Amino acid sequence: MSDYDMGDTGHDVDYGHYEAGEQHDGLDQLHQAHGSEADAQSQFGVYENDHHAQESTDFSQGHHVEYDQPAAVHYESDDYTNYSHDASVDDHVFAAEGSESSHQAEFGELDALQQRFDASFASGTEFHGGEGQLGVASN
Repeated sequence: MSDYDMGDTGHDVDYGHYEAGEQHDGLDQLHQAHGSEADAQSQFGVYENDHHAQESTDFSQGHHVEYDQPAAVHYESDDYTNYSHDASVDDHVFAAEGSESSHQAEFGELDALQQRFDASFASGTEFHGGEGQLGVASN
């Protein structure tokens, strides 16, 4: 900004003003976001059944008769029954179920904005006192 006298231009000048300048502005904006998620599920079931059975049976029956006479007579009778039974039973059941799932996601985001503003200006005013006129000069 400067003040100067316009000199003698055929008019009486009492005041003169001139201003010039530049203006620079800038805008920088940065936005960044990052995220992730992960989840997992698991489900499992087991069923097991055992059965054991065992049986054992023994049966014996006997009958014995023996007869002797002094005259050399001999009589003998035998009846005998023998029964044996063994049994074994095994049962086994096994069942299994399973389920599993997994999910994973990631994201990233970046926004950038850059803007420059340039402006220049110039303006001036003159006052002519003798005639009462005001003039504006600008570029």
